[in-house]
Amino acid sequence: MSPQQQPQSSSSQNVMPQPPQSVTVKDHLYIEDMLSWNLTAAKKAAFFSKQCTDMEVKQELETMARMHERHYQQLLPHLQSGSQPIQPTN
Repeated sequence: MSPQQQPQSSSSQNVMPQPPQSVTVKDHLYIEDMLSWNLTAAKKAAFFSKQCTDMEVKQELETMARMHERHYQQLLPHLQSGSQPIQPTN
């Protein structure tokens, strides 16, 4: 297929301007997984930065640990909002 014949990119699709107010059970479980992944990555990066003797690598690992900790902190309020996850209706 030539470049002129290829379908348009996803820019023509509708984009949700704001996230929905409710969180489904599936969303809640996925957010929990993301929290776990970010916490694990932050801990590992911090651990290895303490073991590292190369200052450039050490700084990159510290930066990575802070980034994952920041992502964790950004996700946490979505689970602490006080609302229980809702079951989707079929």
